[in-house]
Amino acid sequence: MNTRSTRTNTETSDPGSIERTMELLRLLATAGRQGLALTQVSEAAKLPHSTTHRLLHRLIAQRMVVQRESNKRYMLGPLSFELGLAASQIYDLREPCRPILMRLAEEIGDTVYLTVRSGNESVCEDRFEGPSTIRVITLEVGSRRPLGLGAGGLAILAAIPAEEREHTIAYLVDRHRTHKSLHEKPLRTAIEACQRRGYSLIRSQVTLGTTAVGVAILDTLDNPVAAISVAAVDSRMSETRIELLSHQLQTTASSIRDALHSFSSQL
Repeated sequence: MNTRSTRTNTETSDPGSIERTMELLRLLATAGRQGLALTQVSEAAKLPHSTTHRLLHRLIAQRMVVQRESNKRYMLGPLSFELGLAASQIYDLREPCRPILMRLAEEIGDTVYLTVRSGNESVCEDRFEGPSTIRVITLEVGSRRPLGLGAGGLAILAAIPAEEREHTIAYLVDRHRTHKSLHEKPLRTAIEACQRRGYSLIRSQVTLGTTAVGVAILDTLDNPVAAISVAAVDSRMSETRIELLSHQLQTTASSIRDALHSFSSQL
């Protein structure tokens, strides 16, 4: 009996292998250029080292992942980039959102972010810098964060339907124990405050001395697909200005919702 052939067939037919592989890719996407060591990937994915190593090297063979020679860390590979470029031609939200958000950034003077939902994470899709001389850059385009961390991610999380949100909270609390903001009590408090106000408010959570406000963008079924947020130094974020910004963001989110509906109907 060919043991190697049997093992390969079992791995190929394993219904959970796709889910595990996608989890590894999401983790590497979160790490960005810094990459992750094998131990870090294994612990974060809650997989044995041997399984993690095997899956990563199968991804390397497909050019989805690369391993640096200098420090042996794993990063997303060139095929991930190529697939992302292809998908962006279909799912790129930036095209309908860009003129709206550029106007908003010019109007308010501060940095505006477009964040999209990706499962239990948020991804910075685009960024628009206003004319203010004091600019705050808290997110790079393409960077990923757990939902609930940052103004955009918190706004999205607060707008998710209740049952799904409970599952998401349980996942975040279990997976991100090092982030105090994602401990269950402070996370639920932040969500309740966001729902009560109609916008998220973050003070020095990610970057000290910085305040951010966010509003979810809903699709035609009222599900949150993205969020827009504004970040500025604390001195520019008085209570009065925060209230004004929240209204501007809500109006803009409504305009984007209409633009996305028109954009999707043309696909």
